[in-house]
Amino acid sequence: MPFIDIKSMPATEVCPGCRLRTPHGKNLMLSYLEMDAGAVIPLHDHMHEQAGILLEGKLKLTIGDETRTLDSGAMFFIPANVPHQAIAHDGPAVVLDAFSPIREDYAKLMKDNNFSA
Repeated sequence: MPFIDIKSMPATEVCPGCRLRTPHGKNLMLSYLEMDAGAVIPLHDHMHEQAGILLEGKLKLTIGDETRTLDSGAMFFIPANVPHQAIAHDGPAVVLDAFSPIREDYAKLMKDNNFSA
């Protein structure tokens, strides 16, 4: 799967107003996240390293004990096991994240939606 048509992949609603598409290989996962205005990815942490770029909109992002409002084009890095939360601020937002290693829970969601990498 060297080329990806992200809009042809089925989306999974991981929480209200947050739709996810997660193409992945053996060691790296991308996550294309569309958030409705005001949608919240609740505070959580995981063993994966995560980096991302805000493609569209504004995002209020908390990483550890720091919160910033990001504009389109902003990039971020979340170390493993650090609590973080995201809120689509002032309208909808689109985020592209990368995870390493892949998130098996997201890979299972894609498989359950009949998408295989």
